[in-house]
Amino acid sequence: MFTPDERATIGESFAACAQRFGDRPFLAVPAHASRAYHPAGYELSYAGAAAAVQALMRRYADAGYGLGHRVSLLLENRPEHLLHKLAMNALGVCCVPLNADHRAREMAYVLDHAEVDLVIAVPALVPLLRAALDVATQRPAVVLLDDAAPWPRAAVPAPSTAPAPDTPASVLYTSGTTGRPKGCVLSHRYELEAGRWYATTGGLATFHDGSDRIYNPLPLFHVNASIFSFFCAMLRGNCQVQTDRFSPARWWTEVAESRATVVHYLGVVVPMLLGQPPGPLDRGHGVRFAIGAGVDPQRHAEFEARFGFPLIEIWGMTEMVRAIVDSEPPRPVGTRSFGRPRPGLEVRVVDDADRELPAGTPGEMLVRSSAAAPRSDFFSGYLNDPAATEQAWRGGWFHTGDIVTRAADGRLSFIDRRKNIIRRSGENIAAAEVEAVLQAHPLVEQAAVLAVPDDVREEEVLACVVLRPQGRADPAAAVQALFEHCNAELSYYKAPGWMWLADSIPTTSTQKIQKHQIFEPGTDPRTLPGMVDLRARKRRDAASASPQGRAAPSPPPAGIQAPGEAGSP
Repeated sequence: MFTPDERATIGESFAACAQRFGDRPFLAVPAHASRAYHPAGYELSYAGAAAAVQALMRRYADAGYGLGHRVSLLLENRPEHLLHKLAMNALGVCCVPLNADHRAREMAYVLDHAEVDLVIAVPALVPLLRAALDVATQRPAVVLLDDAAPWPRAAVPAPSTAPAPDTPASVLYTSGTTGRPKGCVLSHRYELEAGRWYATTGGLATFHDGSDRIYNPLPLFHVNASIFSFFCAMLRGNCQVQTDRFSPARWWTEVAESRATVVHYLGVVVPMLLGQPPGPLDRGHGVRFAIGAGVDPQRHAEFEARFGFPLIEIWGMTEMVRAIVDSEPPRPVGTRSFGRPRPGLEVRVVDDADRELPAGTPGEMLVRSSAAAPRSDFFSGYLNDPAATEQAWRGGWFHTGDIVTRAADGRLSFIDRRKNIIRRSGENIAAAEVEAVLQAHPLVEQAAVLAVPDDVREEEVLACVVLRPQGRADPAAAVQALFEHCNAELSYYKAPGWMWLADSIPTTSTQKIQKHQIFEPGTDPRTLPGMVDLRARKRRDAASASPQGRAAPSPPPAGIQAPGEAGSP
C-alpha cells in the first residue's frame, strides 16, 4: 500500500501509485452491449491511466486552467470522469461534478453557486446543460468529451499549477434543510485520507494489495464512488470497477465477469437482489464482503445466507472523511448497528443542549478528530457559507443531525435523521426544496413535505397540501397539476410519491408548520382515506418531454434503476 504523508497532493500520490503499480488494472467497466460507451467493457492499467492523465493535464494547462479554477464534469458514470478529476487536481483545479438527473434550474444553481469556469460534458447531456445555462448567470465554457479541437482559454489564466494539501480538490453538493444544497469543499488531504481510512479498515473489510477489485454501482457525483472507494483502490494498487448504474438483472453477471472481490450497495439493492430468481451466480462469484448502508434488518441475515458474504454496514457523510464501519465480528446482524469508532474519530451522543446522554438513550451524534485538532481531515467548510460551517461545528464538535444510540460497549445504532431530510434510494431530498416548489404553484395555499416509509426505496416523499379555493372544485385535477409542476421543476425522485389534500396544516403562533401534528402518532399516512399514490408516475424519462428535461437518459440517483423506473436494464 502506498501511504501518502500529510504534505502530499492527489497528483503527487497518483504519480507515485502509477509508478509503483504499473501494469496492474486501475479502472474497469463491465461489458454491456446496449450501453452508449465501452459496450464491450473496458480496463485500464495504472500506467495507461498515467499516460491519459498526462495528456489531459496538457490540455487543461495549455488552456490556462490551474489553481483557483473550478471545472464541472457532466460525464455520467464513465471512467473518463475519474481521469479528468486526476488531471485537474494535479494542476490545482477543483472538480465540481454535475448530477445528470438534475433539472435545468437545479443545475443552474450549482453552476452559479460554484462559479464554474468550464464544463466537460458528453454530447447526450448537452441539451440539459444548455437549458441550465439559459437560466444561469454564470457563463462557463463548454467542451465535449473526446472533442479534439483546442479548448477555449480560461477567462483569467491560473497564477499557478502547484496545489497544496489544503487546496480544494472537489466541491460536492449535499442537501440541507434550507431547500438549497450546500457545497462541501473537500481538500486534497481530505480525499487521500478518505481512501487511506477505508483501505485500512481491517476486520471483515480487510483489503489486499494489488488483487482486490471494487465493484461500485453508485454515481460519480457522490463521495462514495468518486472519493471513498476510488482512492482506497488507488492507494492499495487495486482496481475500481465502475458500472453505469445498479440493475438487478445485470448485477451478478457484472460482478462475476468483472472478478469483483468487494461490492458497494445501498439498502434498496438488497430486496431487489433477493427478489431475483435463484441461479448459479448466487454463489458463483468471488466477493469477500460488501460495504454499504441502510439494509433492512429483517433481510440482512437472509441476504448473507443466500449469497455467501457479509453486508458490512457503515456510517458516513460527505462532510466527514472517517466512516464508522461495522467490520469487527461478532456483528449484530438484524439490527441497525454500524459499529464503533476507530482511533482517530471521537463520538458523543447528546441531547438538544449538547449534554452527554447515557448508554441506550437516543440522541444526536457529534463527531470530531480529536480535542487538539477537531476538524483535522474533515471537509474544509461549506462553500460561501461560513455561518453554516460554524453552526455545524458549534462547541468544537461536528453536529451530524443523525439520531443514534450507543450501547455500553460503544457500538452505535442508527435511529433516525434529525434534519428534515427524506432518504430515497440513496438520495437525500430536502423537504424544504419540494415545499418551495409546491408553494410557488397558484393552486397551493400551504404545503408540508415529509417522509413516509417505502418497502423498496427506504423512504418516499409525501406532500400534504392545502388548496386555494380555485383548486378545490376538482381535487383530482389539482393533484395531477401539482405533480406535473414538481416533476418539471425537480429531479424525478424529488417529486411527491404520495399526496394528501388537507383542510389545514397545524402551525405555531408564528406560522411555523408543526409536521409532527399533521398525523396522529402511530398512524401510517399511506393508509388514510384520500391519500393519493403517485409513485408509478415517478419515472426517469418523465422529463424528456419538458422544455427543461434532458434529451437522453442518464444514471438515476445513487446509481439505482428500480422496477417501475424507466431506463435500459
